[in-house]
Formats: sequence, C-alpha cells, structure tokens
Amino acid sequence: MQIKMNLKVFLFLIIFILTRQIKIYALLMLFALIHELGHLFVGLILGFKPETISMILTGFTIKFKTKCEDYNVKIRNGNVLAVKKAIIALAGPMVNLIIILVCLIFYKETQETYLLGLPLELLIYSNILIFAFNILPIYPLDGGRILKELVHIFAGLKNSYTITNKVSNCTVIILTIMGSIFVLIYRNIAIIIILVYLWYITIRENKAFSMKIKAFNIK
Repeated sequence: MQIKMNLKVFLFLIIFILTRQIKIYALLMLFALIHELGHLFVGLILGFKPETISMILTGFTIKFKTKCEDYNVKIRNGNVLAVKKAIIALAGPMVNLIIILVCLIFYKETQETYLLGLPLELLIYSNILIFAFNILPIYPLDGGRILKELVHIFAGLKNSYTITNKVSNCTVIILTIMGSIFVLIYRNIAIIIILVYLWYITIRENKAFSMKIKAFNIK
C-alpha cells in the first residue's frame, strides 16, 4: 500500500494560517482521517485491499484494488460490486454522523461543553461540515459515488456515468450561486477555495466520464 501527499495541501495550510484558522483546519483534517478509516474498515470487511492512501486538499482519500474475481462477479451480476462500492462510500459519512450523535448524547447526559479537552460545539460543527461536504452528489465525493452505484444498480452502468455527470454539474452550479452570495455577505475565503476545488474535480471527472461514455458508444 502506498501513501501519497498532494502538494496543494501546503497551499491550503498556508491560507488557513494567514486567516488564523489553523486550529479548525487541523481538527477538520483529524476527523477527515477518521472518516477515511471508516471507508478502510468497511472496505477490508468486504474483501477489498487498499492500494493507496492520499492526503489531499480536503483531507484524505483511499483507493482500493478491485480483485479479478470481483470483476468476474460483476459480469455475472453487475449489482454485487456496485452494492459493495456504495456501502464503502457510505461508511465515511456514517462515521461522522456517529461522532455527532456521541457528542450530543454526551452533552445530554453530562451537560459538559468540553470533550477530550475540546469544545463540544467545535467537534459537532467540524463533523457536520465533513459530513455535508462529502455527502454532496458530486463525483468523486462520497455522495457522488453512492449516486453512481445506485444508478448502476437500477439503470445500468452507462446511465450511471451520464446521470452522475449531469447531477454533479448541476450541483456545482447551484453551490457556486449560493456560495457567491455567502462570500459577499461573510467575505470568507474558505468558501472560494472550496468552490474552486469542487469545480476542479468536476471538470476533471467530466473528461473521464466523456471518455467512458464514448467507449460505450464505440461498443
């Protein structure tokens, strides 16, 4: 298994230092790592072997190897592999939801506002952000992966590419409009960075989806 680091992470880190939000960024990265460990744990249970763990702008990402026998199963029953991938994609956001629930139960039972020396409100806020970001129906975020696999199950592999691509583009456009309004009101540079990143991954995946759809048309 390889461990990779995207150099753009350092640019993101510098921006958070300049905006005096380094503590928040460190906490987000910590819970992003825990989020990815959820993917890793479920992936291992389902028989997948991790190939690479990469540190990117918004946290971490894990790439799994797909065994030859899984592709053989996919040929016989395409839904099997798609269901597994959807479950793995869902595992990360579920980890953040569990952390939020634990924090809320802890507060309800103890009325304490700190947990492990950290403000309970900040712990909840950080995990809500990670959950909300990753569950967006934009490929290759978890929400986009879940959407793609669900469409694959109910409408076939080719439609999974075309529909996921269209939903991703529409979602980014809507978020850009909403984000622009928030930037004008709150003047938060982090929103601009997130929007730029979302456009970057969307444009990159648009090219990949186009190639895959062309391959289907050739066949």
